[in-house]
Amino acid sequence: MNAEIVAVGSEMLTPERVDTNSLFLTAELNNLGIEVVAKYVVGDHLERLAGVVRLALSRSGIVILSGGLGPTEDDLTRDGVAAALDRKLVYHPEIAEALEQRFARLNRKMAEVNKRQAFVIEGADILPNDRGTASGQWIEDSNSIVMLLPGPPHELKAMFERQCVPRLARAAPKQVIRTVELRVAGMGESDLDQLIAPVYKKYQNPATTILAGAGDIQIHFRAQCDSEEQAMAMLAEVASPVELLLGDRVYSRNGDSIEAVVGSLLRQHHATVSVAESCTGGLLGERFTSTSGSSDYFVGGFITYSNGLKTALLAVPPDLIAEHGAVSKLVAEAMAAGARRCTGSTYALSITGVAGPEGGTESKPVGTTFIGLAGPAGVEVVQRQFLGDRARIRAFASQIALDLLRRKLMARVA
Repeated sequence: MNAEIVAVGSEMLTPERVDTNSLFLTAELNNLGIEVVAKYVVGDHLERLAGVVRLALSRSGIVILSGGLGPTEDDLTRDGVAAALDRKLVYHPEIAEALEQRFARLNRKMAEVNKRQAFVIEGADILPNDRGTASGQWIEDSNSIVMLLPGPPHELKAMFERQCVPRLARAAPKQVIRTVELRVAGMGESDLDQLIAPVYKKYQNPATTILAGAGDIQIHFRAQCDSEEQAMAMLAEVASPVELLLGDRVYSRNGDSIEAVVGSLLRQHHATVSVAESCTGGLLGERFTSTSGSSDYFVGGFITYSNGLKTALLAVPPDLIAEHGAVSKLVAEAMAAGARRCTGSTYALSITGVAGPEGGTESKPVGTTFIGLAGPAGVEVVQRQFLGDRARIRAFASQIALDLLRRKLMARVA
């Protein structure tokens, strides 16, 4: 059984608001073996809303709407769904009385406009809301189910978990949806797809999705089956050969970020790390400390944006900078060695580069980056040329730095 989700409200079409309700609903539906095949955001417009509901019902057995159940004139979810189903709205005085009592307990007089929330679509089951004033509605129409849920997340979550999940568990076919997520570093999206496509293209179930970020690729395998055992077996049939093809470029099999994986490896080896950053301006240190418990292994670092601080804090020789430039292999090497020496950490990472959009030269264009790794065996430096804007170049640089340390720590495991 498939589902579609409609977020209602013109405010959801502004850059200030994000539809988080659909993420919660998707996870809950997947746990019940229900696939979400489409999501919409619709403003406060009656005809558009009714049209979207009709379209969703023509394709899917479950349609869930969030928001637009308030008391004001722009709250049109009840009207839009009623129009789409060609049903009347019926006034329920007991809902209005309950609302009046709720306001009375708060020593407030209920406004007349709140009575709009007492209108229920003909034939709908009322879903009480103990956290707000907007009742939900459950409607069964032919072979379809339509749910109207309040917009505030704490109201929607409570109503869905308590009242909708048990109903759906009885109504939906017994299926399970399970996923496996591989995360890959150090490989481009097109190269990765060329390598693994001969494996995953053989299957429609599991379905495969590839998501590419700055130096980070996520591969999602998704199986929909009658039992968990069957789903996991199907996932293994696809994911295992893909893992073999990708080898050590796979850094996570459970969705963990690369900083979390590196942190676990550092903890496993009782090792510590520090950073010396120039063009990334603290981004690498921020990524280390974004993981809970990072104080076990992250010592600290230096943001040496100016040449003077590279010399004063990390003891990078000024003549080295003058001869080779701040963006160079030798300066990256000296920065990493200086950070390790100053902090006493087991490892130290350094980054120096041209993040742009200005500052590039013919010999060192924008995106030129040197990443150093100092450790017990000495210092190594890799040079990379990244494409993109300033934020993307900085993100790539921090990702490659983390992967460089990950590979070093993995070699120690081997």
